[in-house]
Amino acid sequence: MIMRIGLRGRILLFFVAIALGSIVALGMGLWFGYHRQGSPDMLNAFVQGAVAAGFGILALVAGVWFLFDTHLARPMEQLASALRVRTHADVAEDIDAAQARYLGDLAEAAASATATLSKSRNSLAETVARETARLASDKNKLEHLLSDVPPAVLLCTGRHHIVFYNSVAHRMLSGQKSPVCLGKNLFDYLNDGAIRQVHQRLLESALPGSIVEFVCNSPCGSKRLAGRMRLARDNGGDGAAYVMTLRDVTGEVEAYARRDVLLSEIFERVRPTVGALAARIGKDEEREGTLSLAAVKDEVEQLDAILGDLATRFEGCRADGWPMAPVDARELAASLQRLLASESIPLDVDASALAIRCNAFDIVSLLGHVAQRVGTGTDAADLQLTIRETGDAAEIRLGWRGRALTESELKLWLAEPMDGNPGGLSANAILAAHATALVHEGDEGTASVGVFLRPIQQLDAAPADTAFSVVYDFDLLSRAQSERMAESRLDDLAYVVFDTETTGLFPERDDEIVQIAAVRIVNGKRVPGETLDLLVNPGRSIPRASSAIHGVTDAMVADAISVQEAVERFHTFASGAVIVAHNAPFDMTFLWRREAELGIRFVNPILDTVLLSAAVFGLTETHTLDDLVIRLGVDLPASQRHTAMGDTLATAEVFLKLKQVLQARGIERLNEVLTEVKRYDRLLQDINQRPETAETG
Repeated sequence: MIMRIGLRGRILLFFVAIALGSIVALGMGLWFGYHRQGSPDMLNAFVQGAVAAGFGILALVAGVWFLFDTHLARPMEQLASALRVRTHADVAEDIDAAQARYLGDLAEAAASATATLSKSRNSLAETVARETARLASDKNKLEHLLSDVPPAVLLCTGRHHIVFYNSVAHRMLSGQKSPVCLGKNLFDYLNDGAIRQVHQRLLESALPGSIVEFVCNSPCGSKRLAGRMRLARDNGGDGAAYVMTLRDVTGEVEAYARRDVLLSEIFERVRPTVGALAARIGKDEEREGTLSLAAVKDEVEQLDAILGDLATRFEGCRADGWPMAPVDARELAASLQRLLASESIPLDVDASALAIRCNAFDIVSLLGHVAQRVGTGTDAADLQLTIRETGDAAEIRLGWRGRALTESELKLWLAEPMDGNPGGLSANAILAAHATALVHEGDEGTASVGVFLRPIQQLDAAPADTAFSVVYDFDLLSRAQSERMAESRLDDLAYVVFDTETTGLFPERDDEIVQIAAVRIVNGKRVPGETLDLLVNPGRSIPRASSAIHGVTDAMVADAISVQEAVERFHTFASGAVIVAHNAPFDMTFLWRREAELGIRFVNPILDTVLLSAAVFGLTETHTLDDLVIRLGVDLPASQRHTAMGDTLATAEVFLKLKQVLQARGIERLNEVLTEVKRYDRLLQDINQRPETAETG
């Protein structure tokens, strides 16, 4: 029992025992002396002497205890904490020996030991860095190669948790409210039916290298994906782990569906007309009469109209065929410019930010062929390519200064093989494959040819936080899974560290969030790219005093998302993880108050770095974020302080270092951490015991 009391508490008990023992010894001595004297008149003198001596003993012991606590016990605790963080949290700063100057040579010895440890650690780190430089270079090259391979690539555990994904998978599967995250369940992003079935087939297969193809949908059904799955060979002990590639075939499926509908209509619409015409001819033959030309004309005209409509729709379907793909119009223009430059033909370009579905190589070859013929067959000068949106199509127009083309010239150029070889691909074939035609125009001194391509879409700038690398942690393959988070090892849990900036400090007075940021920690490491950083429109003005602290103004949040959407997106981002914050009761209050309105509930365990710091450094130290950043050697630039993401990143680093110290003390599981921090709940409320106001909203 006494070992659960801290060092200073035990020393205090020691001095209390000394004081009580001294008083008891004094009392017994005076009692013995009084009975030896045997005079009742001396009783008051003995009692007064005992009281005076007792107070003197108490004062003396209290004074000695105070000096001992101030100059010995407290510095010993501080020295122990300093040793722990330098040993287990990679803090490189020297120990301040002045705070333990009354401990003799102990402080100097500790400082020397930590300095030697730091030098040894640095030397080992340099050696490891030199030996792994080549491997790191190869690893980076491999990551860059895998990051943008055409299919989405994922590696999942046998329990369908994501261990590896590339940037294509991130862009394909992420939704606005549910970004792909390491360690999360795959079925947060894909329907599970087909994947579970294929996975079970692989597990039951007798061939270890079997590959199974399948088709699955995104949860909302907006995407149709073609996939290939096989069991992972190097699986870290998880025999059910699997690797999977996915390709978006939504457009292809829709194209095939349009063709199927077209073929069905050919039979449904043409066959009745042909049948009616054949029946009429048969009746006229039986009557040995003359077939009515007017009747035949009506039937043939109807059949011709049907075939004309079907032919037009078929031309549109031809443009859906392989190998069409969305191409940036600016890249198309640059490719043509490079092609003509090799023939010493200058070309000015003006291209809009459009994605055009086409065969880029064929279209560039077509335009290059026409430009070369224009340059050699006319007196054209100042060639210019313009690509712009016109209605539902992209208008690609090649213009020049000079005479216009004749119909016969253009017809001849389009019919001839573009590579000069008999039987080679002609421009007409390319135009037919794209269901379009080349038209020419001209007036006095200027001329042009143009083509219209469909479909198109506007290109948006890639967000700054788009991942362009692979994200993985293969240790997740061998990570133990516990059904209860409280019983899990600390490094087996996922954490979401977050911070908010608000209009003020009083949520009960309708202050609101103006910015929220969060990062994820998986397997004891922060995951690059898995972040949430949102400006939030609070629905009210932001006081100037608050803006002066965090820098968020009314203008910055005018078009930002609402508080409700921000809380909902954070709830999704933090699902299945332990929430970590500095002074968590403040930030969580702003989230709790929106639960009933959104129909959600934050059931996550919550850790507060204030209480974790108290568990590591004791109550005698201060536990502000600024103090912890300095004490633990965390880099927090002044420009990032009091910004949501800056404080979040600092809190994440502080949490990782405090966690390492607690693990070094043998506190390995979440329930053990929660038990430890409850000892300091007088410093800050226990955030896992929600206050009644938060429960009722």
